[in-house]
Amino acid sequence: MDFKIILVIIAIFIVSVAGCVQEDYNKSYTGLSNDKTTSSSLNNTTTVPASSSGEVTGRCYHVVDGDTIDVEGVGRVRLVGVNTPERGESGYAEAKEYIKDQCLYQTVSLDIDDEKQTDKYGRTLAVVYVGGLNLNQQLLKKGYAEIMYIPPSEFNPYAW
Repeated sequence: MDFKIILVIIAIFIVSVAGCVQEDYNKSYTGLSNDKTTSSSLNNTTTVPASSSGEVTGRCYHVVDGDTIDVEGVGRVRLVGVNTPERGESGYAEAKEYIKDQCLYQTVSLDIDDEKQTDKYGRTLAVVYVGGLNLNQQLLKKGYAEIMYIPPSEFNPYAW
């Protein structure tokens, strides 16, 4: 075979594999496949239709702090991939108030981390959606939280 033809075949193979890897990345690290994700060009916010945004739904009946809520039928839920200030730290009240405004007494959808379902305290690790809005992502975008990526995790908060 001609050397140029071999190079073209290799290039085609690499491009096709790269497409598969990108789709796997979307599914593995964001918890979403391309057919469920839409990005708003105005605010670059990932939203998901409420019917497909999570594996479990329940009513948020208590907000512990900016990154921990209690959900009926699930218990204590830790928003995966983010870390908000603790009680007594600057920004604690603002982060907690934001989460209260967004989900207290609302039905939330949880996309539970397939790689690690609970943390060392027994809290369910999940991305929390309200009305299709990714609250974990919003905490980061609004400056209420910092990224806290602890592998193994299905989600990559750096992609939010």
